[in-house]
Amino acid sequence: MKRRPAVVSPSPFRFVLIFVGCLLFAFGALLTPAVQSLDVRFSSALVQLSQGLILGCGGHATRDAAILRAPGGFGVEMRDGCNAINVTVLLWSAVLAFPAPWKMKALGLAAGSVIIQALNVVRFISLFYVGQYSIPWFEFAHAYLWESLLVLDTMVVFWVWAQRAARPAATAHAGV
Repeated sequence: MKRRPAVVSPSPFRFVLIFVGCLLFAFGALLTPAVQSLDVRFSSALVQLSQGLILGCGGHATRDAAILRAPGGFGVEMRDGCNAINVTVLLWSAVLAFPAPWKMKALGLAAGSVIIQALNVVRFISLFYVGQYSIPWFEFAHAYLWESLLVLDTMVVFWVWAQRAARPAATAHAGV
């Protein structure tokens, strides 16, 4: 009688340990002067992209580094934390902690980052327009609505990726 090899299920404790370790390391790295400098340039690039999209769609906006201004004077600044780096770190930590092949992890890191940053540009442009018409709605959308949606979307991106990453392992063990 042939014995089947035991399928070892990944430990949730291992996932949490790696996840927390990655989070602490990444958030610590975000506080270093070198990374802060990159963060400022990244925010400025996202604002430049946002301005280009607005102008390309027939809108009007001027840019000064990480500040996007409307012709009427309203401006919105992409500060530290507004560039979705925090939720990207959250996604990266979860992907790196998940038991999956490195090729799948690389795909999850790249695709997930692009999706989150694209959504963040939509967020930034929407806040730019909402703020021109209503400061109370801007405050609500900025502090509550979009913050919650970005975290939720990050979790959905991870969940979709994890489902796909787990699928090859599940089918490989099905024939055993």
